[in-house]
Amino acid sequence: MMESNHAQRKNEHLSLATKLYDQVHINSLDNLQIIHRSLPEISLDQVTTATKCGNLSLEFPFYIEAMTGGSQNAYKINRELAMIAKKHHLAMAAGSASIIFHDPNARKSFSIIREINPDGIVIANLSANANLEQAQAVIKLLKADALELHINTAQELVMADGDRDFHWLTNIKSLINHLDVPVIVKEVGFGMDASTINLLQSIGVKLINISGRGGTNFVAIENRRNHLSDFSFLNNWGQTTLESLLEAKKVRKRETQIIASGGICSPLDVIKAGILGANEVGVAGYFLNVLIHNGTDALEKEINNWEITLPRLLTLLGCKTFNELTSVDFVLHGKELEYAQQRHLI
Repeated sequence: MMESNHAQRKNEHLSLATKLYDQVHINSLDNLQIIHRSLPEISLDQVTTATKCGNLSLEFPFYIEAMTGGSQNAYKINRELAMIAKKHHLAMAAGSASIIFHDPNARKSFSIIREINPDGIVIANLSANANLEQAQAVIKLLKADALELHINTAQELVMADGDRDFHWLTNIKSLINHLDVPVIVKEVGFGMDASTINLLQSIGVKLINISGRGGTNFVAIENRRNHLSDFSFLNNWGQTTLESLLEAKKVRKRETQIIASGGICSPLDVIKAGILGANEVGVAGYFLNVLIHNGTDALEKEINNWEITLPRLLTLLGCKTFNELTSVDFVLHGKELEYAQQRHLI
């Protein structure tokens, strides 16, 4: 069956995300050094990896972040990811479902997530300009436990046919006030600064995914698709995940929960994000590349390793819970130290 232009765009995103991964991936968290504690005074059986994201109770401090949906290839990937999420008791976010309002055939590539994992935590995903009716429709389709609203100015401006109007705050506030599920506001890989986080907090956003530069790079992806203009000079645009977490650490309110994503590729990265104040960590590009290149068995093996090693890392640092990581000392090196000093974040 011939796929729509919207579905073909989803396939291009998937293809380019994997092709460009090694070129664009950076790990800013490498510049954070954890200070070792020789006397943690704790035993492994005292440690729990359980955490909360809003009112959602999660078994692990990481989840499968939004990747795809809307095409036959996306259906296959979401089906495989949903099976893994179910087996390993992981929350899973779907990719942007805006396509279903243009292409009804795309619905199955999203609903398969809930069909495979009827009792798991599933997070829907839409643009921050989605209206209430659209948000309710996607939540219903996925029987979603939460909704991600993605903010993606840089991506849209690089797209030849992207949006050019970015008045989002009023709509975000309205959706928060009218929806019955938690709303997460999420960047798409360009990070957030303190002023952005303050603005979101001022309109009642309590779940913020800073999604820093370092993982999937939608400027690079859309620039490959744009045959009219060259935006390659924006490939390093935005704040890294570490920089964004430092920005959030400075201004977050007590009721605000911070989700970290963008270039996360190991259990140690999850721990470092927790040290910087993340309540939960999303992983997309790394898991997608393991799945695409090595298959479901390899991704299951990887996730199983994360689930084994995370409680041991918490034990190593003397922390009984993920949220206790904020008491762990650290030092910064390199560009991240310079950034923190100039921004007066440390």
